[in-house]
Amino acid sequence: MHHYDTIIIGGGHNGLVCSAYLAKKGHHVLVLEASDNLGGLAETREFHPGFKASVAHSISNFSTKVAKDLNLSAYGFTSGAAPMTTVGLNASGEHVTLTGLEVEGVGVEDVESYKEYRQVMQKFTNLLHPFWHKTMPRIGDNSLPSRMTFGQLGLKLRLLGKEDMGEFMRIATLPARDLMDENFDSDLLKAVLCWDGLIGSKMAPRSPNATVLSLLYRMTGEHGGAHIIPAEGIESLFIALKETAERAGAEIRTGTRVSRILIQADESGLKTNGVKLASGETITANRVVSTTDPKRTFLELVGIENLEIEFTNRIRRLRSEGYVAKLHLALNGVPKFTGLDKPDGRLIIAPNMDAIEFAFDDAKYGECSKQPVMEVVIPSLHNESLAPVGQHVLSAHVMYVPYELKSSWTDQTRAVLQEKIIDTLSIYAPDIKEHILYSEVLTPLDLEQRHGATGGHWHHTELSLDQMFMMRPTYEAAQYATPIPGLYVCGAGCHPGGGLVGASGHNAAHEMLK
Repeated sequence: MHHYDTIIIGGGHNGLVCSAYLAKKGHHVLVLEASDNLGGLAETREFHPGFKASVAHSISNFSTKVAKDLNLSAYGFTSGAAPMTTVGLNASGEHVTLTGLEVEGVGVEDVESYKEYRQVMQKFTNLLHPFWHKTMPRIGDNSLPSRMTFGQLGLKLRLLGKEDMGEFMRIATLPARDLMDENFDSDLLKAVLCWDGLIGSKMAPRSPNATVLSLLYRMTGEHGGAHIIPAEGIESLFIALKETAERAGAEIRTGTRVSRILIQADESGLKTNGVKLASGETITANRVVSTTDPKRTFLELVGIENLEIEFTNRIRRLRSEGYVAKLHLALNGVPKFTGLDKPDGRLIIAPNMDAIEFAFDDAKYGECSKQPVMEVVIPSLHNESLAPVGQHVLSAHVMYVPYELKSSWTDQTRAVLQEKIIDTLSIYAPDIKEHILYSEVLTPLDLEQRHGATGGHWHHTELSLDQMFMMRPTYEAAQYATPIPGLYVCGAGCHPGGGLVGASGHNAAHEMLK
């Protein structure tokens, strides 16, 4: 029977990043992925013969440090594609278009305000960005590394200057609506700008739980949060990560589901010593790293019998109810969006912040909005391999769709949701129904069942002030090591959070290499 230094549960980007760093340092690493394909929620799969899509349809802030450290460009991945424009759609064709520091379709005052807004927000994201690749200090830990990290953050805040430091402290905990109302007049521009602070979460523009901080998280990175679709597709990231990990000596097994993390008890206490597979096979290791969500990791794979009651309760209280559905359309051509020459940008359907808020209100009570808000891309305009020649794929993230529908999710209720989404799309692209060859809608419940993410939540747990930094996922596990010796976590539910970033895998690996 093989014995490994490290077993990593999950072949998403964080698991592969972690495996590559460890393997490059000579560790004997095994990655176990339940699906037949790598990628997790970003897995590229065929949803209709000849048509492929991923739940993650773009990349906005993948770590350039990780890409450079692992030399991913040598294996075909580059994040150097031109960022997509972001377009706030108006049914009349009078859209708002965002490109870098430029905005079109709004008044002169909003044009100038937008430049100032981007510059200020970029200054604040530059403050946060270095800490994405650092382990957050443990609360109450007075060790030198912890004090240095706190000291670095304090120094960076102080170097902002008195005025900017005060402004950062003020806006970081604001609802997104307040920040937008302070800066802009255009209702459509406000809705588009607050979108990135809300997508994937159970929050709306009026939510008080630091939606601006979540927005800053999304804008952090070398590209200021701009979205790209590599010409080789999202899949190229996972091909490159797999190649670099395997060349370093890591073993990767797909179609291999872990049913249990093995816990050994002796006179010194509890310790992780391997995993048990759904097939019944047992594999031993010095340590186990779980990239799945905290609830699944601790409540299912570890088991509450191996956990302290207070820790178990904190894990149970984590907010992890997904609110995003995914629509995939196989199209026989490119639909014509009113007022757009070519729909190759990121298209936001949310006429104003009230529309977002009302959709959220419906979802809070277990209903789907009659007027859904969404983010739409046609990725096949950037990556031709996603569809047959001359045909295309449309991908949409639809907010707010409850994980628990009041009337329950059935084929019929999914069909009703799908019809609402397509009807909404047809307001902006009147000919879209003529182009549809096949359609698929995935609810948060479907995402949970397909990908194992509790609640179907993109980020595994909410990106909110009480579940970020040294509190993510809880203060006992925020340094990637857990209360059980030998067990580590490094998924989206860990610092810094979800999205295709890779920093969690980077940080966890460096903790293990200390």
